[in-house]
Amino acid sequence: MSAATIHESAIATDATRTPWHARLALRFENRDARTVLVHRAHEGPLVVQKPLYPEGDAVCQCIVIHPPGGIAGGDRLELDIEAGAGALTQLTTPGAAKWYRAGGYASSAQTSIRAQAGALVEWMPQGNIVFRGAQARAGLQVDLHGDAVYIGWDVMCLGRTASAEIFDAGTWRQQVDVRRDAALIWSERAVVTGAAPSLNSLSGLNGAPVFGTLVAVADVIDDALLAACRGTAPLSGDGVVTRFPRVLVARYRGHASAAAHAWFAALWSLLRPALAGRPAIPPRIWTT
Repeated sequence: MSAATIHESAIATDATRTPWHARLALRFENRDARTVLVHRAHEGPLVVQKPLYPEGDAVCQCIVIHPPGGIAGGDRLELDIEAGAGALTQLTTPGAAKWYRAGGYASSAQTSIRAQAGALVEWMPQGNIVFRGAQARAGLQVDLHGDAVYIGWDVMCLGRTASAEIFDAGTWRQQVDVRRDAALIWSERAVVTGAAPSLNSLSGLNGAPVFGTLVAVADVIDDALLAACRGTAPLSGDGVVTRFPRVLVARYRGHASAAAHAWFAALWSLLRPALAGRPAIPPRIWTT
């Protein structure tokens, strides 16, 4: 029996468990062409370790860590990221977040990102595994100012596919809002319910347990970049790329989280040089 299974079982049987409410706030500033983490505050089990500079001084990379390794019923996580003018920051996670069976209590994770003119924020977590019976809610709010650039993605796996678990009970809710100078430029809501017809319909997930979305926001997303992204296909599953005014959206649907991540990383390797003027150097944590 895995540690995750033991943890889930304990949650389901322990009616006295106290949910974790965790919050992490980070602020980055550009100081003499070096992006510096100038403010770091956390409450509960949500932290970052030492800021990393794998590309030199310009880009500050942080790995957001949730030490419990999973989000149980009643847990609430809040991540607040602010990038000052000209600050370049990249954030990722060491592994997929596990959303455990609810045990009668809903859980949530809310991420808020603010970026000033000239800033770049990349939010590229390593996905979510939504256990059967989870009652989960995830929210992302991005507020950009001036010519700030945002590139981010999320990947969901419904059920523990390695254990042949089917997501036939539970709910996954997701809300994403992106604003540029206070004007809403991208917004979507998603509700996925266990055993819903949309899980197997051709217009829905078509039986695929994995789905994900990449969003890139910049002042200019030209025809050549759009064509290059559309010319890059996932190794397995379905992928589609759409352009809206100042927003590029890529959708994945398939049977493997690894294929979704590999495709999004390939798109990122095209988007980052074009939108941020920097080569795409993958975080080392992705291969460890």
